[in-house]
Amino acid sequence: MRQIFQNQPSDFILEKALDGERISPAEALELYENGDPLKIMATARELRGRILPLTSASYTMFRVVNYTNYCNVECNFCSFMDEIGNGKGYVLSKEEVLEKMDYAVAEGADQMFLQGGVYPDLPFDYYLDVISSVKKKYPTMHIRAFSPVEIINLEKITGKPLAEVLEILKGVGLDSVPGAGAEILTDRMRNIISPKKASTQEWVRAMEICHEVGLPGSANIVFGSEETKAEVIEHLTVVRNLQDRTGGFLSFIPWTFQPQTKRFKVRSVPTTEYLKVLGICRIFLDNIQHIETSVMVLGKGVGQLALFCGADDISSVVIEENVLRSFGLKTEKEALKFLEDGGFQPKRRDLLYNYDRYEGREFSPTLS
Repeated sequence: MRQIFQNQPSDFILEKALDGERISPAEALELYENGDPLKIMATARELRGRILPLTSASYTMFRVVNYTNYCNVECNFCSFMDEIGNGKGYVLSKEEVLEKMDYAVAEGADQMFLQGGVYPDLPFDYYLDVISSVKKKYPTMHIRAFSPVEIINLEKITGKPLAEVLEILKGVGLDSVPGAGAEILTDRMRNIISPKKASTQEWVRAMEICHEVGLPGSANIVFGSEETKAEVIEHLTVVRNLQDRTGGFLSFIPWTFQPQTKRFKVRSVPTTEYLKVLGICRIFLDNIQHIETSVMVLGKGVGQLALFCGADDISSVVIEENVLRSFGLKTEKEALKFLEDGGFQPKRRDLLYNYDRYEGREFSPTLS
C-alpha cells in the first residue's frame, strides 16, 4: 500500500497514521480539504483490518420506539416533532410500548432503542415505568435510550443531579445511551440547528456523566448543511477528547442530514465526500474501535461501499423508524444477503458489540 503514496502533505499524514501515530486536528483538516479520497479510503481500510477482520462485517437487530413526538427544542431540520399543547402529537402508553416490543421480539429483535421529543410535561415516573415494564417482560432485552438532550430534560424535571438520575434509570433497566442529538458539535452550528438545543458543553457533560456511571454507548456526526470542513473536524476532536477521558463510546456513526423541512439548508453530499469523511473518522478516531455506516439513512449502495472504506458495521436491522426517512434493511435475511453479496461473513452483534451470544443460531423470520 505504501507505494501509492507520493509527496503531498496529506500523503505524509496518512503514512503517519499507518505508522500508528495519532494525527492532529490540523492534519485531519488537511486530509478533508486536500487529501486524495482513494488514498484516505485505502488507509482507513488498512487500519480497520488491523483491528477487525476485513472478511467479516457486523449487523444488529433492534426496534426503535419513539415514545412521544411532542418536543420543545424545535430543531429546524426536524419534521417529526409536534408543538406541545397543539393536541396533534402523541405519547405512547406503557402498554403500547410493550405491544411494539412483542412484535419486535416475534421478528427476532432482542434490543430496544427508546427515544422521543423533549417533553417536560411527562413525569419522570413515565420513563421509569416504560423501562421497567419492558425489562420485567423481557429480562435479557438490551435497552438503549435517551439522547443527552433528553437526559438533560430529565435532570431538569426531577431537580436531581444528573448522575443520580442516571443511576435511577440504570436501576430499572437502562443499559446504554446513544450519543444522539450531537449533529455538529460547534456552538455556531447548534445555534443554526436550534437555539434551544443543548450546547456542545452540555452535550459533552451529559455524555461524560453517562460514561462515568457505567452507561456506554455510541456517538455520531450528521453533516451536509452549512457546517464548514473545520467544524466537522472540530466535532470529531470533541468526541476524541471525550473518549480519551472516559472510553465510553463503543462506536461512531457518520451520516448526512436528510431533507425534511424548508427551514434548514441541506446540501447533497456526494458519495465520494461521505466515504472520505468516513475514512477520516476511522483514521482520526483512533480510540473508538467500531465505525458504523447507516444503511437505513444512506441506502444499500453507499452502505456497501463504506465497508471497504473503514466501516465494519451496517447499524441495521432497524424495526420501525419514524424520525428519519429509511432506506434500510427490513429483515435479518436481507441483512445477511446484503453482507454476503459484498463478500463479507455476517456477524450479528448486540448493542455492546458482543458477538458470541449469536454464534450457531439461525436467522429470524422475514418481516411481512
